[in-house]
Amino acid sequence: MRQSWTLAAAAAASLLALGACAPEAPAPASAAAPPAASATDVVARGKYLANIMDCAGCHRPGALTGQARPDTPLSGSQEGFEIPGFGVVYPPNLTPHETGLGAWTEEQIITAVTKGERPDGRILAPIMPSHAYANLTPDDARALAAYLKSLPPVEHKVPGPTTPEQAKTPYLTMKVPAA
Repeated sequence: MRQSWTLAAAAAASLLALGACAPEAPAPASAAAPPAASATDVVARGKYLANIMDCAGCHRPGALTGQARPDTPLSGSQEGFEIPGFGVVYPPNLTPHETGLGAWTEEQIITAVTKGERPDGRILAPIMPSHAYANLTPDDARALAAYLKSLPPVEHKVPGPTTPEQAKTPYLTMKVPAA
């Protein structure tokens, strides 16, 4: 009896394995392509990505000092990061206000996020994890850019890059390992 169960199980496993190796049947001609995502869906996906990527962890006023302001999400920080040998940088305003991303196109935003380069050619500080965000799919990168462009514009000019001696607002010193 035990041998017949073993043979039956082996036969069933062989049939399943053969079926797994068989080429997939073509989709019927009447099968339609999935519908394109609506603009609302794309922005919602971008918001989801901004949340799991923790953009607000740096780009929300007060986030770096534990006093995050929920009324101005992603409008930049007055608190910066000092990277020894690099200087002090401040997380910029990511809203579509002229003090933020302003007239940046979606492609320019995608390039900044995924390659670490601004439209003016300046390379972003190494604290920006562009190296990790380079792995975003093209659709996810577009969704993130669409979300940032959909935010209410917030006027909030953050300080530009500077030296520790010239910094006028608080900053955290980051110990970054040498390359």
